[in-house]
Amino acid sequence: MRVALAGAALIGGYVSVTQSLGYVLRNQDPVRAHALSPRDGRITAQYGNEIISDPELTPADRQRAKALALRALRQDPTSVTAASVLGLSHQIDGKVESARRLFGYAQRLSRRELQVQIWAIEDAVARGDIPGILKHYDIALRTSRNAPDLLFPILAAAIADPDVRGEVVKTLSNAPAWGGAFMSYVAVNGADPRSAAALLTGLRRRSITLPVDASASVINGLIAAGFADEAWRYYAMVRPGSVRRQSRDPRFSTMLETPTLLDWTLFNDGNVTSSIQRGDNGGFLEFAAPPSVGGPILRQMQLLPPGDYRLSGYSRGIEQTASSVPYWTLTCQADGREFGRVDVPNSSQGAGAFGGTFRIPPDCPVQALTLIARPSGTMLGLAGELRHVQLVPAR
Repeated sequence: MRVALAGAALIGGYVSVTQSLGYVLRNQDPVRAHALSPRDGRITAQYGNEIISDPELTPADRQRAKALALRALRQDPTSVTAASVLGLSHQIDGKVESARRLFGYAQRLSRRELQVQIWAIEDAVARGDIPGILKHYDIALRTSRNAPDLLFPILAAAIADPDVRGEVVKTLSNAPAWGGAFMSYVAVNGADPRSAAALLTGLRRRSITLPVDASASVINGLIAAGFADEAWRYYAMVRPGSVRRQSRDPRFSTMLETPTLLDWTLFNDGNVTSSIQRGDNGGFLEFAAPPSVGGPILRQMQLLPPGDYRLSGYSRGIEQTASSVPYWTLTCQADGREFGRVDVPNSSQGAGAFGGTFRIPPDCPVQALTLIARPSGTMLGLAGELRHVQLVPAR
């Protein structure tokens, strides 16, 4: 009796080990897994799924996959993969209603299988059911780690359609876990920055909080793509009170985690350094450069209409020879044409005030206002502060 029990235990142990090994191998090597554990419905279903997923699927292969799926369902009626494989087989046969029933059964069993949600998305697309499409996008993106890599690019392209975009806004208004990541993805990777801007605008109108980098990416993308008017409309929405005919934030009072090209952009290249500090009346720009080193310090993109403009401001702490003082330049973003320079003289002169004029021609819709450090010949190099600067139409 003891020998029999020992033998039974040995056999039971062998079966347990082969089943466990088969389950471990089901994704990496479903053929071997099925050979090790042919009675496990989960493994049988995965074997069938491996066959039907082959891009070179033959009719004979499909029949084999179908047979495996049926066997898997007999072995385990709760196998989502088996129901999915059988549904795909019926779909290939043109039995759409039968496929829908099978995938509906798979949905009731579990909403975590990406393949089931992908089929549901494609079925909703075929029926023109946009809310249904977004419903299954939402389920897939909530339940599958792999879904964003597959679905974000498709959904980002689809928002060019106003109807789809409207449904995406509704879906994101419910604050799904994937919402912030998708907003950032669209802002950075969207093929059409205008569609991305329209999506984020719709979300802002619903008081949805956007990722800090999303608006900056959209505005910069619109400028880079040549959509200056759209860039300004979006910027004016996120920076209320901004005036297009003049530069912005003259007292450096806005401390932004992610500035846009239309805000002050600081340069810190390891040589020239700059930072915005809080002050008693707003803020101020602090900058420095070592001896014999020059380069850009600060920049703000402009979308000014053609005409004459005056730059004015005042500094502190600048003490250089006349040939080494920093200067402002206004250039055309498209081709680099320079519309003039305005020196920032030593702060001891005229209480640190500076000023000058620029003329913008009709053929340059986007300009760059830049503060540039000239190489300094002093032992301490260049250092100073800007307390105010503004570019406005000349009167």
